[in-house]
Amino acid sequence: MIDLGISKMALIGVVALIVVGPEKLPRVARMAGTLFGRAQRYINDVKREVSREMELDDFRKMQQDIKEAASSVEQTISQHVSEARDAVESGWNDGTDSGSAGSSYSSISPSSAPNPETLAVKAKSFRKKRLAHSSAVPSWYKQQQGRRSRVQSGAARVARHRPAGGRKTSQFFL
Repeated sequence: MIDLGISKMALIGVVALIVVGPEKLPRVARMAGTLFGRAQRYINDVKREVSREMELDDFRKMQQDIKEAASSVEQTISQHVSEARDAVESGWNDGTDSGSAGSSYSSISPSSAPNPETLAVKAKSFRKKRLAHSSAVPSWYKQQQGRRSRVQSGAARVARHRPAGGRKTSQFFL
């Protein structure tokens, strides 16, 4: 920009004082300051817009590179999948020609299948266990079923566990 030193500013001020006059000089200086500020803001906005456009161009290039990489990865994956599918189909076709597939299914016997009644009993017990785990009753309470229990206050509990032989008072409360 313009290189303005103190001597140049003083020279401009003296010339402005002579040309404009002492009465109008403050108003002209304010107007010049506002115009200079507007010009600086406009220049900064233009710089910001240019840098934003440059960043957008960089992002667009990066996006294009990523799209190209993704498409190449997609092509290689689809190629490998098609090769694997062809290999499986050729292996399947070779296996059905030899007749080995029919013998593998004959090894399963109908007697090894579970009985529907046993399945119903197992499902019912599973539901009971699931309900027991997910219910709102705590497990420590479930374990105490059948035991006698009573509610006891804190003072009664202290008195119950205090050693026999009278009360001892502390010096703190006297």
